[in-house]
This record gives sequence, structure tokens and C-alpha cells, in this order.
Amino acid sequence: MSRVTLIGKPGCHLCDDARAIIISVCADTENTWEEVSIEDDPALFDEHWDRIPVVLVDGRPHDFWRVDADRLRSALATSPPS
Repeated sequence: MSRVTLIGKPGCHLCDDARAIIISVCADTENTWEEVSIEDDPALFDEHWDRIPVVLVDGRPHDFWRVDADRLRSALATSPPS
């Protein structure tokens, strides 16, 4: 399982911005990340359509709409739950 999950959709400019930050922070911190689209999962669509992009860290909500690199880096500095 990846430490960071980006929930978004194709063509979303905020998702593009979030992805760039996530790629950079995860590369710097040697953490894994994945991206899922609300268009591929009706449950994700129902839950998150009005807040994308949504970022999860260790499966828990972290940010939505805008991703702050320093805040993400700080969240990833903690050990993942066992």
C-alpha cells in the first residue's frame, strides 16, 4: 500500500498541481504514492466529487483542493501505522 493516495479525475487542473507536489515530496522523502480517479469508482465519486483533489496519507484524509508541500512532508516524517 502506498503512503500517499491522490484522488482526482482527468482534466482537473488542481489535481495536476497536487500531483506535481506529491511527486516531488514523495521523491524527496522516498515514499510511495498512487493515484485513483473518481471516474473509475462510483463510491469515490459519491464521497469526494466536490473536494477533489483529495490527498490521503496512510489511508486517512490529509488535504483537499490545495496541497501544501511542507505539510505533506511533515505528515510523511512520522512512521506509518503498523
